[in-house]
Amino acid sequence: MTVPPTETLLDLRGLACPMPVLKANRALRDMAPGAKLRILATDRASVADFQSYCRETGHALIAFTETAGMLSFVIRRRAETSPS
Repeated sequence: MTVPPTETLLDLRGLACPMPVLKANRALRDMAPGAKLRILATDRASVADFQSYCRETGHALIAFTETAGMLSFVIRRRAETSPS
């Protein structure tokens, strides 16, 4: 799989819930606002997990595909919110 230079790749194939979301969360914390993270996973529970995770954190799940059992997610990191 070729990843565009504007994305960071996180290969989490073989990991079971909740590890894909936990590792993606850690990676996203270190990324700039608006940066894109492509996650490769094989755990079917990741589909619902990443949907919920993005809904709760404000990150955007901008793409999801499945090919031969491999799941690919692209998440765009949310913009930073200014302190109140």
